[in-house]
Amino acid sequence: MATILVVEDQPNQRLLYQMELEEEGYRVVLASDGREALQNVQGEHPDLVVLDLRMPGMDGIETLGRMMALNSRLPVIIYSAYNSFMDNFMSWAAEAYLVKSSNVDLLKAEIRRVLLKRGERGPIWLETGQGAPQLSVSPAG
Repeated sequence: MATILVVEDQPNQRLLYQMELEEEGYRVVLASDGREALQNVQGEHPDLVVLDLRMPGMDGIETLGRMMALNSRLPVIIYSAYNSFMDNFMSWAAEAYLVKSSNVDLLKAEIRRVLLKRGERGPIWLETGQGAPQLSVSPAG
């Protein structure tokens, strides 16, 4: 089971992402700011980070730089309501940059893609048609 660190300063958003990702079969660790995120990177050793950019104190760009200094191979998905940071060269260090929406399906799909690319044990969902039951399979490894 892959561990996802979600870094989001808004409590309701954190809870939503936690529920959605746990339903997908992930272990979810939460952080409300950059400092807590860095502690979790060192203590929890997540397989992937979902990172908000606009946070009080240490913003997401600075947090990303410090995460890369701790573990340059850690995949990070920037998940922000603001697309204005896409031009910031530090955001290029992230595996992906997604603009937040009320539907988190795109985020979940991107997490699966990144974990599979990295060879992590994230769940794979197979669907055989509309309304068909889903099967969860973890890659061997």
